[in-house]
Amino acid sequence: MLIIIDSRMPPVAQEKLGKFGKLIRIATTGITYPAISGHPDIFFCSTPGGLVIAPDVFEHYQHTFKNAATPLIKGNSKVGKKYPQSARYNAVISDNLLIHNTRLSDERIKQYASETTIFHVNQGYARCNLLPLGNRLFITSDRGIDKSLKSHGIECHFFSPSEIRLEGFAHGFLGGACGVNADKLFVCGSLKYHPWEDDLRTISCRAGLEVVELIDAPMIDVGGILFVGDRNS
Repeated sequence: MLIIIDSRMPPVAQEKLGKFGKLIRIATTGITYPAISGHPDIFFCSTPGGLVIAPDVFEHYQHTFKNAATPLIKGNSKVGKKYPQSARYNAVISDNLLIHNTRLSDERIKQYASETTIFHVNQGYARCNLLPLGNRLFITSDRGIDKSLKSHGIECHFFSPSEIRLEGFAHGFLGGACGVNADKLFVCGSLKYHPWEDDLRTISCRAGLEVVELIDAPMIDVGGILFVGDRNS
């Protein structure tokens, strides 16, 4: 298993996460603003057709994924220094749904997720704010996404983004602090520092997910934890 992370993830969290697969550490300079410059969900989007990678980093990282059990696809749009251009690849694809502000989505994402139902939301940072737990069950730290999904009969639960850290901002977002693989929900932090701990544990249990807390500290938005199959797995 290949695991794409921000290189600035705390070392203790990296050490624990590294027991589950090979870590691919992301770091960039001069492409976008510093707080998100190493965030996987800014540069990568996993689609049914393959892993779409922003052209800004494609050449640099493609050799790193030589053992990936999924095609590598070079995106069309460069990541911008500011929002909304920085949100081109920040889409959620799960349970036959593509959820994003589709006015911003890179065309390669739409192309390689063509078999999915496209679900437009106003939030460009959809992946930062939305965590798919499987079986059309979602949890989000964005009120607009929560309302949109519920209005279409999709089960979604709101989780306050308070107490989720992101340097330079009042708070980060739930999706950016987490990643799901198989039957595990990985959290960069510990839920015990968040007042809504019980809510997330209850929903995760309903989804059949074991919560793996990577560090004994408040949750940190690290741009998500992205899992990619490895041919050697």
